[in-house]
Amino acid sequence: MHRRTFLTTVGAGLATTAFVVPPARAHARAVRAGTLDELRKAITAARPGDEIVLANGTYDVPDGQTIAIQGKRGTADAPITVRAESIGGVTLTGSSGFVFGDSSYVTVSGFKLRQRSTFEVPTTCHHVRVSRNDFQLADIEGMHWLMIRGDYSTVERNHFHGKSTLGVFLGVEGPGSDGMARGVRITRNYFSDHTFAGDNGGEPIRLGLSGRSLSDAGAVVEYNLFERVDGDPEAISVKSSGNTIRYNTIRDSLGGIVLRHGNRTRVEGNFILAGSNGIRIYGNDHLIVNNYVEQVGGSGVVLGSGNVQDHKPEDSPESRRGNDAPDRVTIALNTILSCGTAISGESQRTLPPRDCTIADNLLVGDSGKQLVSMPYLEGISWSGNICWGAAADGNIPGGFSRKDPKLATGSDGIRRLSSTSPAINAASKTYSNVTRDLDGHPRTGRADVGADEYSPAAPLNRPLTPGDVGPR
Repeated sequence: MHRRTFLTTVGAGLATTAFVVPPARAHARAVRAGTLDELRKAITAARPGDEIVLANGTYDVPDGQTIAIQGKRGTADAPITVRAESIGGVTLTGSSGFVFGDSSYVTVSGFKLRQRSTFEVPTTCHHVRVSRNDFQLADIEGMHWLMIRGDYSTVERNHFHGKSTLGVFLGVEGPGSDGMARGVRITRNYFSDHTFAGDNGGEPIRLGLSGRSLSDAGAVVEYNLFERVDGDPEAISVKSSGNTIRYNTIRDSLGGIVLRHGNRTRVEGNFILAGSNGIRIYGNDHLIVNNYVEQVGGSGVVLGSGNVQDHKPEDSPESRRGNDAPDRVTIALNTILSCGTAISGESQRTLPPRDCTIADNLLVGDSGKQLVSMPYLEGISWSGNICWGAAADGNIPGGFSRKDPKLATGSDGIRRLSSTSPAINAASKTYSNVTRDLDGHPRTGRADVGADEYSPAAPLNRPLTPGDVGPR
């Protein structure tokens, strides 16, 4: 029989009690620590299934000391958990904090982290979970706050906020100079208030580096909220291959979603609202589908150009830093509204996109704007797009019709199809690999144009708010 546990937390001035039935754990123990020395001893003695709880308070980790998690191995059914007594109830200060090595199936949860050095999960670890922490490390020039290098790590429900200097909130790398951690999941985190004024190097999430771009990471970045992240034009910077970026919300931010290096990434069902940058693409075989971009000052979607045609394993590090011209990219079933330009390209590099498809998107623009500005047209197939609004069509060469999509604004501010929209069942192509729309509703029959498949049912997915993400 499972042991029943009552947990009490305090938030927004109200105490709430959650009734939890945890899974059975072999040899599980609950160990309470009241000092850092007691915490270290408990971690050293920890066995699979143990939960180590540090009493609420502020603890300064002295210079030259750490909280080591070395050689600790939980299991999938019985992880080792090190947590604060209550979420946000423990503040850790000092030069360093948790230091991992040769460990697996370990969770660190509920702490306010205020150290002066990077929190790192190294390649000797796997299945580490960083959960429900508040990251506001020292604002040191060039210091990254969380660096994940261990396979199958999870970063969930944390809040990263308040950085004004060079350095990323969260980076994912891997072994050697060209490897990536595999299977990392980044979900339900809140990234806010990065104010670095430089033009590069202040990303909230950086998924790889140019030298690692051909490594398959298989990361999933989903259900994260970004607000006022102005440290870099790239809020989610993808520099590796084989990733999924879905159901995130970026609001009131300089940064957008950028596939800067790498191939075969799927960008699906994201909301980008009232910011400066939308989605920008380099590399090959990406799918950009079901995204909603509204009131972005620049372009909703940029299909880039290149100074390199396909990165190869034998390329020099210098070549890997170049922009790979997009090949076989599909941009379909997206809704792009009231942006500076709906879809654009780049003319500053000489290699154009090749064999790319822009189909069945809903493009609406305002007076004085244009919907499409594409300097390279030869390598792009256009079909089924619907254009509307006072904006000029631009140089879209065909593959579109001009029709009022008859949008209706929902309670969440998102403009979706109404029941009489000509976008319903109007897609020019079939999409066997796209089974749901932006809202989480099934795509049935011939798809509707744009990110929304008309349905009278309430949306399952909406733009995220701070109450949907973060530690609480």
